[in-house]
Amino acid sequence: MADICSTCGLPREICVCGEISKEQQRIRVRLETRKWGRPTTIIDGINSKDQDLERIAKQLKTYCACGGTAKNGQVMLQGDQRNKVHAFLIQQMGYPRENIEVQ
Repeated sequence: MADICSTCGLPREICVCGEISKEQQRIRVRLETRKWGRPTTIIDGINSKDQDLERIAKQLKTYCACGGTAKNGQVMLQGDQRNKVHAFLIQQMGYPRENIEVQ
């Protein structure tokens, strides 16, 4: 017997809960200048209950070839990675383009 999702009641193979939650999130990608004028890319708005921020940070660090961390509900990457992060969230993670705000 198929495993049933407790939220939507559909079998796990065709469960749409993950896609619906991605469409409802508003993700903001911005650049901050940190200590000694170093640029840092900050990604916030990703729901940490639905997604593992540590895993996303690791994937982004590999994709952008930079250092970074995930803490306080944010992913922080070293350097100006806004364009790469925007492309990654759309292509690899499947977030809608209109829900990602790049500042």
